[in-house]
Amino acid sequence: MKILIDENLPVKLKSSFWDHNIFTVRDMKWDSFKNGKLLSSAIANGFDILMTSDKNLQYQQNFNKLDIALIVFNVKLLKWQFIEPLIPKAKEVILQVEKGKIYIIE
Repeated sequence: MKILIDENLPVKLKSSFWDHNIFTVRDMKWDSFKNGKLLSSAIANGFDILMTSDKNLQYQQNFNKLDIALIVFNVKLLKWQFIEPLIPKAKEVILQVEKGKIYIIE
Protein backbone atom coordinates (compact mmCIF):
# COMPACT_ATOMS: atom_id res chain seq x y z
CA MET A 1 0.00 0.00 0.00
CA LYS A 2 1.12 3.51 -0.75
CA ILE A 3 0.03 5.75 2.13
CA LEU A 4 0.11 9.52 2.59
CA ILE A 5 0.04 11.01 6.12
CA ASP A 6 -1.59 14.43 6.30
CA GLU A 7 0.29 17.27 7.96
CA ASN A 8 -2.13 17.33 10.91
CA LEU A 9 -0.82 13.98 12.16
CA PRO A 10 2.56 13.51 13.87
CA VAL A 11 5.45 12.62 11.57
CA LYS A 12 6.46 9.76 13.87
CA LEU A 13 3.29 7.95 12.83
CA LYS A 14 5.23 7.09 9.67
CA SER A 15 7.50 4.66 11.55
CA SER A 16 4.47 2.67 12.74
CA PHE A 17 3.67 1.67 9.16
CA TRP A 18 7.20 0.73 8.06
CA ASP A 19 5.89 -2.28 6.15
CA HIS A 20 4.11 -0.01 3.64
CA ASN A 21 5.28 2.57 1.13
CA ILE A 22 4.52 5.57 3.36
CA PHE A 23 5.13 9.29 2.98
CA THR A 24 4.16 12.42 4.85
CA VAL A 25 2.76 15.52 3.19
CA ARG A 26 6.08 17.16 4.14
CA ASP A 27 8.04 14.39 2.37
CA MET A 28 6.10 15.18 -0.80
CA LYS A 29 6.52 18.97 -0.30
CA TRP A 30 2.73 19.38 -0.36
CA ASP A 31 2.48 21.25 2.97
CA SER A 32 0.66 24.24 1.52
CA PHE A 33 -1.87 22.27 -0.55
CA LYS A 34 -5.56 22.70 0.22
CA ASN A 35 -7.62 19.50 0.58
CA GLY A 36 -8.81 19.32 -3.06
CA LYS A 37 -5.32 19.78 -4.49
CA LEU A 38 -3.84 17.43 -1.90
CA LEU A 39 -6.27 14.67 -2.86
CA SER A 40 -5.80 15.13 -6.61
CA SER A 41 -2.01 15.14 -6.18
CA ALA A 42 -2.15 12.01 -4.00
CA ILE A 43 -4.30 10.20 -6.57
CA ALA A 44 -2.09 11.32 -9.47
CA ASN A 45 0.95 9.98 -7.60
CA GLY A 46 -0.59 6.57 -6.97
CA PHE A 47 -1.44 6.81 -3.28
CA ASP A 48 -3.96 4.24 -2.05
CA ILE A 49 -4.71 5.85 1.32
CA LEU A 50 -4.71 9.30 2.89
CA MET A 51 -4.45 9.27 6.70
CA THR A 52 -5.68 12.39 8.46
CA SER A 53 -7.33 13.68 11.61
CA ASP A 54 -9.43 16.17 9.61
CA LYS A 55 -12.97 14.99 10.33
CA ASN A 56 -14.43 17.55 7.90
CA LEU A 57 -12.57 16.24 4.85
CA GLN A 58 -15.06 13.40 4.43
CA TYR A 59 -17.84 15.99 3.96
CA GLN A 60 -15.87 18.25 1.61
CA GLN A 61 -15.17 15.63 -1.03
CA ASN A 62 -17.19 12.89 -2.70
CA PHE A 63 -14.92 9.99 -1.78
CA ASN A 64 -16.94 7.25 -3.42
CA LYS A 65 -15.87 8.78 -6.75
CA LEU A 66 -12.20 9.13 -5.81
CA ASP A 67 -9.48 6.55 -6.41
CA ILE A 68 -8.17 6.76 -2.84
CA ALA A 69 -9.33 5.67 0.62
CA LEU A 70 -9.49 7.97 3.63
CA ILE A 71 -8.51 6.87 7.13
CA VAL A 72 -9.53 9.41 9.76
CA PHE A 73 -7.98 9.23 13.22
CA ASN A 74 -10.81 10.46 15.44
CA VAL A 75 -8.90 11.67 18.49
CA LYS A 76 -9.73 14.05 21.30
CA LEU A 77 -6.39 15.84 20.97
CA LEU A 78 -3.66 15.64 18.35
CA LYS A 79 -1.15 14.22 20.79
CA TRP A 80 0.77 11.00 20.41
CA GLN A 81 -0.80 9.54 23.57
CA PHE A 82 -4.21 9.63 21.86
CA ILE A 83 -3.03 8.51 18.41
CA GLU A 84 -0.72 5.65 19.36
CA PRO A 85 -3.47 3.38 20.79
CA LEU A 86 -5.33 3.59 17.46
CA ILE A 87 -2.43 2.26 15.36
CA PRO A 88 -3.34 -1.46 15.66
CA LYS A 89 -6.88 -0.70 14.48
CA ALA A 90 -5.51 1.35 11.56
CA LYS A 91 -3.26 -1.57 10.59
CA GLU A 92 -6.29 -3.88 10.51
CA VAL A 93 -8.21 -1.43 8.33
CA ILE A 94 -5.30 -1.12 5.88
CA LEU A 95 -5.46 -4.88 5.21
CA GLN A 96 -9.01 -4.59 3.90
CA VAL A 97 -9.16 -1.00 2.66
CA GLU A 98 -11.11 -0.17 -0.49
CA LYS A 99 -10.55 2.94 -2.54
CA GLY A 100 -13.45 5.37 -2.45
CA LYS A 101 -14.29 4.52 1.15
CA ILE A 102 -13.85 6.37 4.44
CA TYR A 103 -12.68 4.62 7.60
CA ILE A 104 -12.98 6.29 11.00
CA ILE A 105 -10.52 4.96 13.57
CA GLU A 106 -11.65 5.52 17.18
